[in-house]
Amino acid sequence: MFKRILVVCVGNICRSPTAEHLLRQRLAGSDIQVSSAGLGALVDKPIESNALAALERHGETPHDHRARQLTSSLLRDSDLVLVMEKRHLQGVTQIAPEARGKTFLLGKWQDDREIPDPYRQSTAAFEHAYALITEGVDAWAKRIRPTR
Repeated sequence: MFKRILVVCVGNICRSPTAEHLLRQRLAGSDIQVSSAGLGALVDKPIESNALAALERHGETPHDHRARQLTSSLLRDSDLVLVMEKRHLQGVTQIAPEARGKTFLLGKWQDDREIPDPYRQSTAAFEHAYALITEGVDAWAKRIRPTR
């Protein structure tokens, strides 16, 4: 059983906080903790304004977010690590090789789909990323906490 899930992207201001929020919502009522971090985090920065706007357009109100750097201790303390791109798998492995066996693409259940970074792109890019993140989150949530 997963108790601590970590979602990882690069800056920890767009994709991973979006996925963190959505996964936390899907797992509400459980004792599973969901957090996020970045391989090259823009430390202490809030969620990017376009990512926040995408969440809000879909009726979501995320918690206050501050970006944080991915560390070996965060990886060690997590039961499941979800990343956005295949190169993030390599980044996680460089930090903590032992974490490889518990690190997967968020889009694993969509044929190992990668979720492209919308940072500094159009609203459409953020909407596209939001849709892909939602699909990945929903697929993982069903497997982590199946409905009874």
